[in-house]
Amino acid sequence: MVLFGGQSPEHEVSRVTAAHVLAAIDRNRYRVEAIGIDRSGIWHRLPQLPSPGHDPAALEILGESSSPSAILGDPGTVVLPLMHGPMGEDGTVQGLLELAGVPYAGAGVLGSALAMDKSAAKQALAAAGVPQARWETIHEPRWSGDPSALGGILERLGETVFVKPANMGSSVGVSKATGAAELEKALAEAFSYDEWVVVEETITGREIEMSVLGNVDLDFSVPGEIVPAADFYDYNDKYHDGAAKLIIPAELSRHEVAQMEQLAEAAYTALRVEGMGRVDFLYEPNGRGFLLNEINTIPGFTPISMYPKMWEATGLSYPALIDRLIELALDRHERRMSKRR
Repeated sequence: MVLFGGQSPEHEVSRVTAAHVLAAIDRNRYRVEAIGIDRSGIWHRLPQLPSPGHDPAALEILGESSSPSAILGDPGTVVLPLMHGPMGEDGTVQGLLELAGVPYAGAGVLGSALAMDKSAAKQALAAAGVPQARWETIHEPRWSGDPSALGGILERLGETVFVKPANMGSSVGVSKATGAAELEKALAEAFSYDEWVVVEETITGREIEMSVLGNVDLDFSVPGEIVPAADFYDYNDKYHDGAAKLIIPAELSRHEVAQMEQLAEAAYTALRVEGMGRVDFLYEPNGRGFLLNEINTIPGFTPISMYPKMWEATGLSYPALIDRLIELALDRHERRMSKRR
């Protein structure tokens, strides 16, 4: 069962991701069903799936509405939750699937929630000793917004900073700000998406990512490097114009790749991630080395998404990647259910 859509600002990305997964999945091996959640939160069974191997476009959420309990009551169901952002990637849907007792791909409730919340993730990673950029967290109800507070942030983190909603992905609501006036504007933009906001120092370095598969024993893809076409790797660069340059595999030494794998595993473990994750790094070759940026527990599966591209470059095809995710979902479910008896 491919579950997609949802109520977050990343609804559109989820529809594109689902379309490509449905086009790649082996229909001879699986009985496939697609469930779309519209922007108002209503669940729909799609009456017809796209033909295998066709050129996918974003799925339209059509069909008769149904209740989650009726949909998730089908025996033998394995759910691929392909919902990005809040109300999908943050532990909410995972909690529903746990209550329904169905296997699902990806991280559980805690891992999903931790990895989704940039502030909580950074605190957990810091406790585990994983190197990161310097950051500060701002809670909107406690934010004074006065010039001295703005100046204090810039004095501590540098004149140019990145401002991000804590619980959002796909670079939605992210701004780069120089000086107090731009910082104030960037905070207003981020607060329009979330009451918790993270402000980070600007890192001058390379953007390098690595795909991970596994629950306990982990497999790592070759790393990939992103050279943004814009000032940074923003939403349009990720999902619309595709102008960013993707270098797969990234030009790194064996020692550097081994460092990435070690840090990726430490972060994956610290945030309780399972199933899949795309681990994003910023690399200062002549400075602090690899700095962990974030882990995405439901990475994009669009044609220009790094997660499947890095696995293809490693030798794992798109259909085989889906098979592996389903196997990991069943393995995790069996392990967890054994503790409930």
